[in-house]
Order: sequence, then structure tokens, then C-alpha cells
Amino acid sequence: MKVNRIDHVSINVNNLSEAKAFFLDIGLEVKAEWELEGDQLDRIVGLKNVRTRCVGLGMPDGHTWLELVKYYTPADESHPQLHSPNTLGIRHICFAVEDLEAIIAILKEKGIETFSEIEQYEDSYRLCYVRGPEGIILELAEKIV
Repeated sequence: MKVNRIDHVSINVNNLSEAKAFFLDIGLEVKAEWELEGDQLDRIVGLKNVRTRCVGLGMPDGHTWLELVKYYTPADESHPQLHSPNTLGIRHICFAVEDLEAIIAILKEKGIETFSEIEQYEDSYRLCYVRGPEGIILELAEKIV
């Protein structure tokens, strides 16, 4: 028995178009869009009367797959919690990027919150944490060569 790889990461959102635009801004591409509903989906996720819309995003090289999911039914009416990076649980996704300054400039121009300015970690990476729509936290890391 072995685990081969992470297949995808799924993020539930209320505003699918805003979340999609956020990930397009950092360089992901739309790979697929679809809607799902029905008894089989109900059984898979353990809910009743499920109806979703999904956007599959990936990197140009095809090695990353991220799914944004909007649950129309049953809807979660609560608001996202704006946790900090040290809150217990799954907290952020890290993307290896090129031209960190350019990406941060684009995101700041669109009103995206950064936790700090770009910081250098030892002689290996330049890093910045950002909070996207609905509290999504990303770490952006540029390798120093």
C-alpha cells in the first residue's frame, strides 16, 4: 500500500467568480468547469439534495489541480472565518512562483491583503502570505537562485 500523490485540493466558496479571478491572477488556468447533483453525489459527500458548481484550475505544466466548489444546496449560510496563519487545522496553500513582486503588485492593486511585505527566508526563498477572497490564505514562495 502506498500514496502516490495529492490528486487535488478543494476549496468551498460562496463567490465562485471572485475566487476564480483570484487564482487566475496568480497564474493558474481554468482546466474545466462543471455542475454536479444527484443521489450519487449525495452519498459521496454525506449530504442530501446536493447541487454544486465547480471550477478546476491548474498550472500550465499540469502538475497542480485545485477545485473551487460552490454548494448551491445545501448552502452554508455562515461567513468565512478570517483565521491567522497559526490557527490549528489546514490553513494555507503554498505556491512556488516566479516574479513574486509582480504577483504581489497585481494582488495589492486588486485589494488583496498581505500579512507582511515580501520577506527573505535564509538564502533559499522570498516569501509572502496573502489573504484572498473568503479568507483563503496563500503562501507565495520564490526560490532564490
